[in-house]
Amino acid sequence: MEIKNRSAYHEYFIDDKWGAGMILTGTEVKSLRAGKASFNDSYCIIHKGELWLKNLHITEYSHGTVNNHDPLRERKLLLQKRELKKIEGKLKEKGYTLIPLRIFFNEKNLAKVEIGLGKGKKLHDKRDTIKKRDIEREMKRHLK
Repeated sequence: MEIKNRSAYHEYFIDDKWGAGMILTGTEVKSLRAGKASFNDSYCIIHKGELWLKNLHITEYSHGTVNNHDPLRERKLLLQKRELKKIEGKLKEKGYTLIPLRIFFNEKNLAKVEIGLGKGKKLHDKRDTIKKRDIEREMKRHLK
């Protein structure tokens, strides 16, 4: 099961990527396995040396009880200290932000999030990306 943030590649140039573990509750994991997550306006921040994922909407589990989770709660991400230091240094440069790119389950069935260091695209860059994608699609169509 994999949930992708499609708009991230449209809105940002992605430079580096990291895979981070997530601290989740049981009902959040069950909702993710069902594919019930939305990346709208989600982003990552570093606060007091810890990496946090904000505004990731994981829908409440349908069979959950009163112990169900808050859909928009902040979730802590797990990375090694040296990776956090590297990210923190890059974030100090102008224009960079951390964006969640996809949520997946690894071979040990642990929920992971792939985060990317991105720089925002301007409107003309977005148009160029769309144009390149259309050209590639046309070429593939003619080659078949």
